[in-house]
Amino acid sequence: MTAAEENTTVKRDTRDEQGGTPAEPAAGTKRARLIGGPGILLVWLYGVMVVGAVSRSAVQISTQFDEAPLAYSLSAVAGLVYGFITYSLVRGGETARRAALVCCAAELAGVLVVGTWTLAEPSAFPDATVWSDYGMGYLFIPVLLPLSAMYWLRKARTTAG
Repeated sequence: MTAAEENTTVKRDTRDEQGGTPAEPAAGTKRARLIGGPGILLVWLYGVMVVGAVSRSAVQISTQFDEAPLAYSLSAVAGLVYGFITYSLVRGGETARRAALVCCAAELAGVLVVGTWTLAEPSAFPDATVWSDYGMGYLFIPVLLPLSAMYWLRKARTTAG
């Protein structure tokens, strides 16, 4: 099966025997796969980012929250966003694709805002966040990942539609 075939939504005719209204339309629907091809790499990378951001923020919030509460809270938010995107990619379907697309756009906005803020006002962040300096501490993955994911998610819609 090709990647294009995997990304299509297949619907079965669910009309009742008299040819009337559809009976249980959800039962005959197959979710569009979002983790075929490059989507698998995206799930893996987002999974790594979830572990990194959540574990880092959990340790920092529990041990030294008073030193940089904004930075540590933003890292926790980043981890939650990464987790939701990972879940949406694995879940599949049009609704999950749209939700992941919105979250990726919000993630990109967060990276750009926080990255610019950390450069313009370094004193506001006594310690780094996942998104500080556009994700430099994470090899710029936080700025490249949402761009790649948004491209993939838009392509998945084009393929499915």
